[in-house]
Amino acid sequence: MTSESEANRTKAIDVCKKQLELAAALGVDTILVIPGAVGVDFIEGCEVVDYEKAYDRALEAISHLAKDAEQAGVSIGLENVWNKFLLSPLELRTFIDTVGSSYVGSYLDVGNIVHSGYPEQWIRILSHRIKKVHFKDYRRTAGGLHGFVDLLAGDVDYPAVMKALEEIGYNNYVTGEMIPSYTHYTEQIIFNTSAAMDAILGRTTFKA
Repeated sequence: MTSESEANRTKAIDVCKKQLELAAALGVDTILVIPGAVGVDFIEGCEVVDYEKAYDRALEAISHLAKDAEQAGVSIGLENVWNKFLLSPLELRTFIDTVGSSYVGSYLDVGNIVHSGYPEQWIRILSHRIKKVHFKDYRRTAGGLHGFVDLLAGDVDYPAVMKALEEIGYNNYVTGEMIPSYTHYTEQIIFNTSAAMDAILGRTTFKA
């Protein structure tokens, strides 16, 4: 939605509209949307867009799509990813508030924050704007994409994350989003993630 190409921007908006349509048909209440990018280091040939242009284009697109979201009864959750865009919780909060729709919020990925911030701080700042949450873990010393590790094997302070979620009254789904890392035992990640989720959520009434 932030591309220099008008055709690409239009296509991205159309894809999001189709997401909303399908979500409504399936009874899904929130879709995950990445509103664009200033640049992405690990995607070869990814265009670099002026930050101010990216912000204006994303704001225009999401503001337009908010009407479709309301009509569909499905929320748009903006995920924080490594796109050099909406880099702080304060900026994301301002972006969401400027759109001004209860159908636009944050799809918070706690693992994506760790290389440059602290998930529990984002949670308190974004508060009721959080629609859904991804649980993931990241080890800062590894750096780059290699830093993503099994839940509870990285630097996410999950007790602090859980405390922050409880403080803001979050009582919705959390989803473990993992990057497969096993060469010969690919299914083991399912069992490891399940056990870690049980440990993280064990004393809560959250849905998992």
